[in-house]
Amino acid sequence: MVPWFRDWPGIEAEATALRWFEPLCVPGLLQTEGYARALLCTGGLFAPDEVEQQVVTRLDRQAVLTRDRPPLLTFVVDEHVLRRSVGGPEVMREQVRHLVKVGTGLPRVRIHVVPLTVAAYAGLSGPFVLATPPHGEDVVYQEGQLHGQVIDRVDHVRRMVEVWESIRGEALSHQQSLEFLTEVAETWT
Repeated sequence: MVPWFRDWPGIEAEATALRWFEPLCVPGLLQTEGYARALLCTGGLFAPDEVEQQVVTRLDRQAVLTRDRPPLLTFVVDEHVLRRSVGGPEVMREQVRHLVKVGTGLPRVRIHVVPLTVAAYAGLSGPFVLATPPHGEDVVYQEGQLHGQVIDRVDHVRRMVEVWESIRGEALSHQQSLEFLTEVAETWT
């Protein structure tokens, strides 16, 4: 695990709610093994053993989805995430079908898609996660190419909640998104 990421998994695991926006790739908590591996192998930046370690770590984090009292999880992804080939058609079909399965099978998970028909919107500035801890105020996690940071400054968190609400307002409903995801999965042949 990269050093700057160490604090986030603990926050993620204890959260009572996570609101995750991702315009670039499928959120880690929703990635299949094949998608995660293909994503991590891209560019040859990691040695094979590092890829495997990161895949295992990513999949282990997904236990938060099915723990005894899972958080309320709301994911918003840009349609580009579903259209960009990561690992090829078979991996993408499996990944998009997995999103449908998680979105229909886990009652505390909501998945929303911002369709390509939406013009410029607040989410184009990048991915982030809002986490609600069991005690205290929300925090924001933002990740870049070489770093990630947990931010708890009230003014910054408040601003990111406004950004979240704006993005969520552009997205399809959960049910519309599941129907859309089902259609997209069949385009990956």
